[in-house]
Amino acid sequence: MKDKKRVLLIEQLDTKLSCFMAVDEVALPSTGWIKSIRTVLKMSLRQLGNRMNISPQSVGDMEKREANGTITLNTLRELAIGLDMKLVYGFIPNKGSIDEMIEERALEIAKEIVGRTHVTMTLENQQNSTDRIEKAIAQKTEEIKQEMPKYLWD
Repeated sequence: MKDKKRVLLIEQLDTKLSCFMAVDEVALPSTGWIKSIRTVLKMSLRQLGNRMNISPQSVGDMEKREANGTITLNTLRELAIGLDMKLVYGFIPNKGSIDEMIEERALEIAKEIVGRTHVTMTLENQQNSTDRIEKAIAQKTEEIKQEMPKYLWD
C-alpha cells in the first residue's frame, strides 16, 4: 500500500513538473526578467516603485539582486504583483523525470552491490556469467526502486 502511494506521488509530481519542460530551452535575459519586462513595458523604476510602495532605488537594487542571483522568492513575488504578473517557479529534473532519477540512481547502486558480490565470488572461484550478472543488476535495480532505501541518495 505504501509503495503504491509513493509510486502515485512520483507520477503526480512528474506530471506537475512536466509542464516546466517546455521552458527548459528558454534563455534567461542577461539583465534579468524584471528589468527586461519593465523595459519592454516602458515602465520606469519610479512607476514600478510607486506600484510597490517602494523607492525607485529599491526597485533598481532588486533588479540587480535578480541579475546576480541573490534575490528571494518573496521579493520576486512582490515584483510580479507590481508588474501585474504571476511568479511561477519550478524544477526540471536533469534526467527527464523523478522516476528516471530514481531509476538511474538505483542502477548505480545495484551495479556497485552486484559488482562487489561478483568480485567476492570470483575470488572464491564461483564467478557468474555476464548474463547472470546483468540479470542480477536488473533485479537489484528493481528491488532498490521498490524499497527506496535511505541510502539511495548517499
